[in-house]
Amino acid sequence: MKKLWKLLADFVSQTLYVTYADGETASVPLYSPEGFRIISQPWVKAGWASKFSYNFSWMGRPVIQLPEDLLMMQEVIYKVRPDIIIETGVAHGGSSVFFASLFEVFGHGRVISIDIEIRPHNRKALEEHPLKKRITLIEGDSVALETVQKVRSLIAPHETVMVFLDSNHAKDHARKELELYGALVTSGSYVVAADGIMEDLSDVPGGKPDWVNDNPKAAIHEFLAAHPEFEIDPEPARLGITYWPDGYLRKK
Repeated sequence: MKKLWKLLADFVSQTLYVTYADGETASVPLYSPEGFRIISQPWVKAGWASKFSYNFSWMGRPVIQLPEDLLMMQEVIYKVRPDIIIETGVAHGGSSVFFASLFEVFGHGRVISIDIEIRPHNRKALEEHPLKKRITLIEGDSVALETVQKVRSLIAPHETVMVFLDSNHAKDHARKELELYGALVTSGSYVVAADGIMEDLSDVPGGKPDWVNDNPKAAIHEFLAAHPEFEIDPEPARLGITYWPDGYLRKK
């Protein structure tokens, strides 16, 4: 989607007057699919700056994700029905519980959740959660050889594997994670890289100028250039309301 420079909403004429960063201008019906996509861009950015995603929990654990992203991720998980989801980045454990709850409905599956530090109160909450049987916690650097070996040891040859990357979002770290964990993804499944939205947040309060280039989306495109066996699936992010642009990489 093209980057916005200026946006005027005229509710009398029901028209959006748009100026893009490249100087192009357009008039778009406000109450149209295209109008919705355009007006969603500043909504997503303003939501990030105001910590909108911090307002939600999943089955008792703070999830810190855009609800639209969780719903789209659910669509992908339901389609693939993986046996294992490898997750980097635990925080409070909301996404671990989210994945585990879907596996509970399926009647099979488990989450391997990795973080460089799992704080005691978060570990305790996950180890006492009703879905604890479907969650395995690994504390360690996600790109350390020892950590990757631990993960590999938990995967049987016949199991379908999906990966969700949401730890350190620096480009170099995300690129290493894509290499290491992308290798574990089974054909037809996905590696999903979160927070490529950072590219568009350099001018937002709380953002940083170097995020223009130092972000997971940049790592994704470097990875794709070296790995033609993966392709971006645009369908899960079709509405543009996402913190994970270009984030769904399907293994062919």
